[in-house]
Amino acid sequence: MNNYSRILIFALISMMLVLSACSKNATPNEGADAVQPVAVTPEATDAPAETLIDENAFVPNSDIKGEITVWSFVEKASNDVAVEFNKEFPNIKVNTVILDFMGLHDKLQTTLAAGSGAPDVAVVEQGQFPRYMTGNVLEDLLQAPYDAGKYKADVSEYNWSRWMSIDGSKLLGMPWDVTPQVYYYRADIFEELGLPSEPEELGEYMQDADNFMNVIQILKANGKYAFEWKDGPIHWAGDELGYFDADMNWLRTADNEKLIKLLDITKLGAQLGWAPHIGGLFDETGKQMVKSGELVGMALGTWGARELEIAFPELSGKWRATTLPLNINFGGGGSTFVIPAQSENKEAAWAYVEWSMRSENAWKVWTSNSIQPGWSNIAALPWYSEHKSEFLGGQEDYKFYEQLVGLIPVKRLTPLDGDGWGIWLEGVLNAIDKNVDSKTTLQQIQDNAKAKLTPKIEKLLLETK
Repeated sequence: MNNYSRILIFALISMMLVLSACSKNATPNEGADAVQPVAVTPEATDAPAETLIDENAFVPNSDIKGEITVWSFVEKASNDVAVEFNKEFPNIKVNTVILDFMGLHDKLQTTLAAGSGAPDVAVVEQGQFPRYMTGNVLEDLLQAPYDAGKYKADVSEYNWSRWMSIDGSKLLGMPWDVTPQVYYYRADIFEELGLPSEPEELGEYMQDADNFMNVIQILKANGKYAFEWKDGPIHWAGDELGYFDADMNWLRTADNEKLIKLLDITKLGAQLGWAPHIGGLFDETGKQMVKSGELVGMALGTWGARELEIAFPELSGKWRATTLPLNINFGGGGSTFVIPAQSENKEAAWAYVEWSMRSENAWKVWTSNSIQPGWSNIAALPWYSEHKSEFLGGQEDYKFYEQLVGLIPVKRLTPLDGDGWGIWLEGVLNAIDKNVDSKTTLQQIQDNAKAKLTPKIEKLLLETK
């Protein structure tokens, strides 16, 4: 296997782990067709569940009747939510079908294309969502009877826009969670080496490029790595932008000074050996490097604390979370709830989706499974905002994560993002391995994207008119 293939595989595995992070509780199955639904039998209750109180308060209509099928890759949380849902909607039977991550998305794409067999509701992950953006296979939730637009003020512009159609005219998925990317680090080791170790202090310090490289050099001088992947920072900057705008113009252009600077820094860092290019959570060699104190930082979505605690319980209290360095902010994953146009019980399907997003009781289930709410009114509730993480040394982690949400720039998801990633990755790795000028590299990537993707772009624009 040549060097490019090896690095490509590592990078793709890394991306998929980030994108599928919230599927930790899902149970893989041998085949999607072999999965049987878990039916939740409605049971009436004299004690109505707690709901939000605001100007758009969600008031459950217990008279709605029907039966819906929900596909999800998040097993425990989805089953628990169905139970809570039935306390307020006793006349809706929920059949929760748990599929493995890729099995769900493959089967959903197949059934939508076939015109039959799709569920009433499906949980769809950000990286897979573009599969379903064309062909009018999903309901536009801005239209009646959904009228989801009334809730827009409680969602960040980033989290709302990414579930829109390419032209921004339709809301194809209901915002659910939001996953800012953060920097997890060993505060005890940073302190031992005389580096800033408190989250706010370190985060502010590393925004400056010279300060950040000082951190890198001190860590390297002591035989330590700052993070996992050698090409990380330039990809963070790319993920902040996305690939295309609403008119399908390439965004990662050669005149973007921030990208030029970040690619320069990434090339220098790779030459210094700032990262082992090994995953610290899911690779055994990488895990040993974490345990030995050799790998002392990771850039992960806000699900990272959960996975770190599972993998390294003996390191509890030694880790902290802070902002990414170099003034980069991007979303490291997230999912949405969609209602396929095929659904035969859209009223009940919407009741389930709306309650799952707006009910406080639903979010008490979601957050207990490390799913960060994408709704500011939920995030402001004391039981959430005052949460402290013992693993992170008592840090108010949820409050910190919520502060990052508003910093994430708006970007579009498109069906050609996967093609864009391949072109981008090839150019970036070539620049790192051969020390090609950064502006020249970005121009080459831009030219390659135009040459290779223009026919697909023209076809896509015709399909979305």
